[in-house]
Amino acid sequence: MDYGLYRTILAARRGRVLTLTLNRPDRFNAIDGAMHEELSRLFGEVSRDGEAEVVILTGAGRAFSAGGDVDWLQGMIDDPWSWEKTADEAKNIVLSILDCRQPVIAKLNGAAAGLGATIALACDVVFAADRAVIGDPHVKVGFTAGDGGSALWPFLVGYARAREFLYTGELLTAEKAAAIGLINHCVPAAELDARVDAFADQLAAGAIRAIQWTKRAINAPLRRIVTENLDLSLALEFKSNLTADHQEGVNALREKRSPRFNGR
Repeated sequence: MDYGLYRTILAARRGRVLTLTLNRPDRFNAIDGAMHEELSRLFGEVSRDGEAEVVILTGAGRAFSAGGDVDWLQGMIDDPWSWEKTADEAKNIVLSILDCRQPVIAKLNGAAAGLGATIALACDVVFAADRAVIGDPHVKVGFTAGDGGSALWPFLVGYARAREFLYTGELLTAEKAAAIGLINHCVPAAELDARVDAFADQLAAGAIRAIQWTKRAINAPLRRIVTENLDLSLALEFKSNLTADHQEGVNALREKRSPRFNGR
């Protein structure tokens, strides 16, 4: 596999472990159109990579991913017809992580928000530095939580907690996220790399086919839930893309102020 063709994602190998790094550190790895398209095909290609048995997914710099890039969000408001491509890619991103042959370990070196959180939570095991936060603040920019988060959060932490956090867009500390079972481990930042590498090596040295097929079995019911959710949630996200509240949310994000929503 020639991962050098990707512009926004770096790849490095260590034995049978493949590390993929979201690489827009100057924008906290916010996902723009180019990264979104690359993510939509990345894990399909990784699944066919016969030299990789375990995958680590992380972010360059101080964040895992801050979610959608503000300029990209504005572009979808200005050109609503671009949503069809975006929706197709969004389905591929989440489902391809669930379907990926290899176990995927999310290493949260910093914030994982919005789509960044969804991508992390679609992974098989999540380690986070104690300085990291995770949350889905779609509603804080007047956006429906439509990229799979509204399926993954209830599956992981139950409907009561998922409703609270998705309705408020609250960012959780890594410690709290681990305590409620949203992620697996909160570890000191200085130990994050070593802890993730050790776990990846443990899997790679195990009965890897049995591990990979166990992933397939575990994810089968989750995949059905996510597939059904995405058809509706992406349609509702498109509706919210057309609202004045979403434009206000994007304006507020760009201007670094609190939004003033009017329910329209």
